[in-house]
Amino acid sequence: MALRLNGGTNAIENTVSAQKDEANGVDTTGRATNKMKFVDIGANLLDPMFVGVYRDKHRHEADLDDVIERSWSNGIDRMLVTAGTLDEAQRALDLARNDTRTFSTVGVHPTRCNELGETDENVQEYVEKLRAVVKDGMSDGTVAALGELGLDYARTQFCDKDTQKRGFLAQLNIAEDTGLPLFLHNRDTGTDLLDLLRENRSRFSRGVVHSFDDTADLAEKFIDLDLYIGINGCSLKTQENLNAVKAIPLERILLETDCPWCDVRATHAGSGFVETTFPTKKEKQFEPGCCIKNRFEPCHIIQIAEIVAGVKDISVEEVAEVTTKNAYAVFGFEKKKV
Repeated sequence: MALRLNGGTNAIENTVSAQKDEANGVDTTGRATNKMKFVDIGANLLDPMFVGVYRDKHRHEADLDDVIERSWSNGIDRMLVTAGTLDEAQRALDLARNDTRTFSTVGVHPTRCNELGETDENVQEYVEKLRAVVKDGMSDGTVAALGELGLDYARTQFCDKDTQKRGFLAQLNIAEDTGLPLFLHNRDTGTDLLDLLRENRSRFSRGVVHSFDDTADLAEKFIDLDLYIGINGCSLKTQENLNAVKAIPLERILLETDCPWCDVRATHAGSGFVETTFPTKKEKQFEPGCCIKNRFEPCHIIQIAEIVAGVKDISVEEVAEVTTKNAYAVFGFEKKKV
């Protein structure tokens, strides 16, 4: 159950009152929450945190099923389970097939492109294995995007720039053959990813630059390539971030949590716009039915919507409606077979 902060303070309406309001389809501010639908385009549901493991230490029982159920009961309409390796792609596909509202990606994260191997033959063999998962997942509409792929210059200690570029271009072969949209990662690359996308624009259909935390000028250049911009908590940390989000047209924004990462914290510039909270415990004090402190979940997507709405001075309902429409346009969620 979500609770509303009163007047931007930390005072919360008591639980009994909130439950009554929720039963009537309104929250403590009178907003019709049951009518808002969201799409989380980036959920890392394979992360060990969702089976109770934090920093290699087991803290509590697995609660992924509860996390997913909490998503549906708090307005999530569709979600995209992201993958970063061949193994994860298969696992994400298997997980996504458990529910017709859940979809998955297939791809190799830039920091993990060493997995493709050192020789051209190694790379081709790996890509063909990715292609097999894509073909399987597209047969029933569960695989909805290629990714997470792109460039990450903030973590070249894991994979050097040239290997990242080689891995990115190799995966575009699948995009070219299938028409799948791209789920793009871009971190501290200047214009390198932009330049690669421009040079290879004919090889992909559409896509999203997820977890965007750069300038409005760069966002505009990505949009000029018919790409969308993914916004999560990491996109909303500083005033400069908020200024960029304000400048990006709502018609080009997609919402995501990037859970369990990219949560919204009190020190972040956008946190003042957050109205909705959830019962939360520390990881060592796990309690069924509660969220975990600093572990984001798909249900928290409403917090991202509230910040975007506040920055743009529009309603949360408008943000939900437009970004959900955008997500369907990019990923074609209606294609999944029941």
